[in-house]
Amino acid sequence: MTLETQFKIKNNPNYIRYLHENSYWYKILNRNPKSFSKFEEEVKTTYKLRASDKFEKAIQTMELIQNLFSTFQ
Repeated sequence: MTLETQFKIKNNPNYIRYLHENSYWYKILNRNPKSFSKFEEEVKTTYKLRASDKFEKAIQTMELIQNLFSTFQ
């Protein structure tokens, strides 16, 4: 694994956690450091860190608040 890849992993706690849960990525990243973008995408998908996931969560929160206000009226 290249030093650059190691620094990226160590600076992001989500990457570290994902590697602990899915250790097969160690082998993949050691053999092919260019697959780091696939690794990043998989982490974002698993932990719902994509922009669309955040937008969806914000909409759900707004709907919850709206439902609470309509219940109190």
